[in-house]
Amino acid sequence: MSTPSQFKKDYYGGALMTLVGLASVTAGLQYRTGTLAHMGPGFFPVAVGTLLALVGVMIALSARGEKAAAAPVPGHDHSHGLPDLRGCVCIVLGVLAFLLLGKYGGLIPATFAIVFISALGDRSNTIKQAIVLALAMCVIAAVVFWWALQLQLPLFTWGG
Repeated sequence: MSTPSQFKKDYYGGALMTLVGLASVTAGLQYRTGTLAHMGPGFFPVAVGTLLALVGVMIALSARGEKAAAAPVPGHDHSHGLPDLRGCVCIVLGVLAFLLLGKYGGLIPATFAIVFISALGDRSNTIKQAIVLALAMCVIAAVVFWWALQLQLPLFTWGG
């Protein structure tokens, strides 16, 4: 069950993320932002700050719903005292796979690998859910990075 202190941590953490995001947007607007096709020096801080602020608001709002949360998910308590390293190991392995496949396989295999392996770090995800998430992120990566931003990373390549 969520404790009142957990509610406060999530609420204040979300509020802090929102403030940092808004500060980034404010600072970024001091520079020329440009357009998506011709980005200026302020574009990245404004875009990332906006996303950070939105995520912060969502975290703070979700914390409000946690006041009356149900019992904890089975298998998530670590009463044996050892830390659960599965998530950390999967994230590190996912990044390493992305680096390797980005160089030798292209954007799609690299994106699939990082999302699939990282998703397996969450014990509540099934392999089917990880595959669906990875495929969806491959489509998003292709549209955003390859088509819209025209990133010079091929979708598929064999070798290096």
